[in-house]
Amino acid sequence: MSAIALRTALPADRDAVVELIHQLNVFEADLVGDRRRDYAAAAEYYDELMQRLSRRNGRIVLAVTEGLTVGAMGFSLDQDAAYVADSLRNHGTVTDLIVHNDWRGRGIGQMMLNEAERLTKEAGLKRLFIGVLVANERAERTYRAFGFEPYVSILSKEL
Repeated sequence: MSAIALRTALPADRDAVVELIHQLNVFEADLVGDRRRDYAAAAEYYDELMQRLSRRNGRIVLAVTEGLTVGAMGFSLDQDAAYVADSLRNHGTVTDLIVHNDWRGRGIGQMMLNEAERLTKEAGLKRLFIGVLVANERAERTYRAFGFEPYVSILSKEL
């Protein structure tokens, strides 16, 4: 396998990131049924994500090999509500973690999680959060193997 390099995404990387988001939307649609499968949804989400990250001292980190983008991770520095202890209130957040379908299982997700951990520590913070769909068992196994543990459950009720 060629070397994988991590770097911050640039505006010129938009199409590559949108393609990864589209792949994830299609994958998750099969798991939970509420995801749009059209490419426009991925482009709209990219724009939303960039706005959110810009407000939260965030960025998209890319995993690249030989000019091919094989992974993308949204990362931001966030703050919890005032009731959280001061020493843990500020934290890093992995907002999104996507590995190209053809590159899954090669340690790219782990590499990006290590980068999120490094960025969090670099900011002087002690806590890193990531969300996962309950139906995405493979991702949850990966995150748990990395050391993440359940913290909050969000329950849903269809009306």
